[in-house]
Amino acid sequence: QVQLVESGGGLVQAGGSLRLSCAASGSIFSIISINAMGWYRQAPGKQRELVARITRGGSTNYADSVKGRFTISRDNAKNTVYLQMNSLKPEDTAVYYCNAEKVVINTRVYDYWGQGTQVTVSS
Repeated sequence: QVQLVESGGGLVQAGGSLRLSCAASGSIFSIISINAMGWYRQAPGKQRELVARITRGGSTNYADSVKGRFTISRDNAKNTVYLQMNSLKPEDTAVYYCNAEKVVINTRVYDYWGQGTQVTVSS
């Protein structure tokens, strides 16, 4: 069994920065590959939305609302993904979820989600 463990959320003032981390834990030695990892967020009363995603090869895509402010990076050897968030705005307030897409374990493929970490930006 594999779990995604997130850290780095918290309360910050507008204009500040936070760095989120997400690491795979559990039976990580059984992981053959992870196609893509990403961050999603869900604000109260809203649908979950993609924030940023990075493939195994390093290709990235971002939501328009965070381009130029957020940077996603990945350490394939550690099965870890990071999200550096700068110039935070109150509208960035949400629960942020880590996602691992198409995780190959033996001959099967899985998608995993983290438990979520709260990011609150005060004005």
